[in-house]
This record gives sequence, C-alpha cells and structure tokens, in this order.
Amino acid sequence: MRKAVATPRYDVPVGTLEGRVTGLSGLSVSLSGLQDFTGIGDRISILGLDGRETDAEIVAFRNNTAIAMPFGALEGIGSGCRATFPLFEPEQRRLLAGGTLRVNDTWKGRVIDPMGRPLDGKGPLAPDGTPQKLHAPPPDAALRARLGPRIDMGVRTLNLFATCRQGQRLGLFAGSGVGKSTLMGMLARNTDCDVAVIALVGERGREVREFVEDDLGPEGLAKSVVVVATSDTSPLMRREAAYAAMAAAEHFRDQGLSVLLLMDSVTRFCHALREIGLSSGEPPATRGYPPSVFAELPRLLERAGPGPIAADGRAGQITAMFSVLVEGDDHNEPVADAVRGILDGHVVMERRIAESGRYPAINVLRSLSRTVPGCNSPEENALTREARACLATWEDMQDMVRLGAYRQGNDPKVDEAIRVAPAIEQVLRQSREEKATLASSFEALRTALSTSAPA
Repeated sequence: MRKAVATPRYDVPVGTLEGRVTGLSGLSVSLSGLQDFTGIGDRISILGLDGRETDAEIVAFRNNTAIAMPFGALEGIGSGCRATFPLFEPEQRRLLAGGTLRVNDTWKGRVIDPMGRPLDGKGPLAPDGTPQKLHAPPPDAALRARLGPRIDMGVRTLNLFATCRQGQRLGLFAGSGVGKSTLMGMLARNTDCDVAVIALVGERGREVREFVEDDLGPEGLAKSVVVVATSDTSPLMRREAAYAAMAAAEHFRDQGLSVLLLMDSVTRFCHALREIGLSSGEPPATRGYPPSVFAELPRLLERAGPGPIAADGRAGQITAMFSVLVEGDDHNEPVADAVRGILDGHVVMERRIAESGRYPAINVLRSLSRTVPGCNSPEENALTREARACLATWEDMQDMVRLGAYRQGNDPKVDEAIRVAPAIEQVLRQSREEKATLASSFEALRTALSTSAPA
C-alpha cells in the first residue's frame, strides 16, 4: 500500500531548547544552557523584559557560555531573559546553519533588508523559492567555469582601460565624495547583464532613496535587487547585507544568467566584522582589525565569479564590482591592500580628478584589469597602450608645459602628448545619463589619437 506521507518542511523544528541571559557586555550577550547544542553561526531568539523578541547569532563561546550578538537593539534585554533555539534534524540543521533566504524572481525591482524583508512599501515578497544559504562556500575551484566573453559596462573609461569579462571581479577604490555611488548607478543601468544585485552596506539612511531614484533610476531598478543595511543598524545586519546580496546573486547565477554584483562598500563590511570580532573577545591586530576579518574577506569575495559548469556545459557568471572606501585617500590601508590582492583588477577614483570637473573621476594610469590584453583585439590593445603612454607623458610634463619651461619640438613624445591628451580627456568624460558601448568607446579613442595638431 502506497504511503501518503507529506515531506517535512525544511524550516519546521522538532523541538525547542531554552537558555538564559547571564550577562551583557558592549554589543554582546552571554547565554547559559545552550552550549551543548549550538555552534558558531546558529541563530537564537531572546525574549526581552518588555516582551519584544530579538533575533541574535552566536559568535563565540567562553567555557560553557555562549556569546551572541543581536540583529537589533539591546534595549529591553536583561539578565535572566529567556533565549530559545529551535532544534532540527541533522540534514535541516546543516541547511539552516548561518541562515537562509528564499530568493525568487519577484525580488527583481525590489529594495529589501538583509533578512529578506521589503523596505520599499510595495507589499510582501513571494514566499516561495529554493532556500539559499547566506554563508555558502565558493564553487569548487576545479569545477567552476572559466571567465566568459568581455562584457559591455556602458562606461567609456572602463570599457577602454579596464575591459572586463563576464565573471571577473574588480575593486573600485575611492575616497568619500568622488562620485562612487553615481558610477555604480551607471553600471547598474548600462551594463549588459541579465540581473544586477546591489548591496548598500552601512549606507547613510538619507542617501538610499536618492541612490534608488536618482542614480539607479526606474530603468536600473527594474532589473535590480537592492539589499540595504544603513549605518544605524547592528554590525550583524551590516555584515548580513553583503551575504544576502551574494546569496541573491548566486540564485540567479545558478539559473545560468549573467549577474552583475555591486557592493558598496567592502570597507564597511570589514568595519562590521571588526565590531563583531572585538565584541566576541578577539584581539586587535592590523590597525585594530582582528585576524578573522582578513580570513572572512576571501570567503566572501571568492563566491563571486564563474559558477560551476552544469550538465549541459553552460555556467552562470557573477561579474562583481566591490567598492573600497579608502580612509584618508590612503590606497595602501589594510582593507584596500587585502582586497587588491584577491580581486582580478582595480579601478581607482581620485579626488584630484573630481575636483578638476572630470567625471567619472577614474585615474586611468592607476587602474588595471588583469584580463587585458586577452579579451581585446591586437588593434584595440595598441590603441589603449598608445593612449596610456600619452597620458603618462602628459602627467609628467604638464606642469613644465604650463610654466613655459618646455619648448615645442624638443621631444616628439611630449609633443604628441600635448596634442592628443586633451582629446583623450574629453573621451573619458561621460555624463550620468549617457551610455557608451564597447564599439563606440574604441571608435572615440581612435578618433582622439588621430587628432591633428592645431594650425
């Protein structure tokens, strides 16, 4: 006789374990009674004295005491408060460890928080979808696909001097106020991709709506998922914003799609990790960052890139741009240095260029894509090499030229730089509303390099 037994839901517990709050220190809560059944990354619920339930995550153990950090505020939590942990079968426990999100196609065009809750007032999200682990491991190195064909970023400077392939990971290094958010909005609107996933980690609250409405716009939002954790949220929420965005990108990648992941910023993600590590008792190491920060960075960044090869030979791709907020415009500070060594290239934005009025304020000479020259034609590579040489010569000699210390005709290379550098600079200018294709970008550069000397 056939058995009609329903398949158990993955998120229904078989029991509940109870513990008690024994102390609070800084941002963390000490708990007793949970040590034999819980591990790092498990999520619990704390019932406050005011009757409010607060979700928390276990981040450390000290002897027989579990150390947890709440996702929300600590107000109302006191000694003796009850903490509960749902018990699951081993298979379900492995699936739920570290948290999951039910990502589905209705997420496109929405603004959500790291817990998968809508923030845009457009109603609830569809509850269906395959559970996607927030802390999933990267694809096996030997089984993931290679980089795809070059991808049109829609920004002339990037198309020309930091040409990118599908599945490549670039770092965007910039100080505050140099047009980083505007550039990321241009990428979300103009990049030739199927879906864009944008993580705003530790963003100022008033700027979220400005970014969505002005920088991203209706066209960019329609194909985007925006995950937001503002600067006033807990360190766990800011950390989870990065993981939630990565989980969403992996969901669409596993469908064989080309995904653009924009994360602003990795620096604030590392700040959240630093607060979590120090609160759990880790010693500070490099400039106050505990060692776990630099162990966690590659685990996150390596998840972007080509996906595993499917049975039909196809693979989805996550092309990623991770912004790094360089403190005090120091491009060699620990986070920037660590990220630069992990990624496949870097784009440097400079305040000096922004102050001169040229946007995007990208320093071409300091920006690099490691897939060039392999993804461009020999003629295109020759164009970019010539343009770089002219810009480098102009940067070295422009002060002497402006002071009148250089006499035309003394050096043919300097003469050529004086002739074509202004035309190249004009190519690098691009308004927020303008879109530039790969073909039109190289054609504009070709025209600039053939500029005739003024009569």
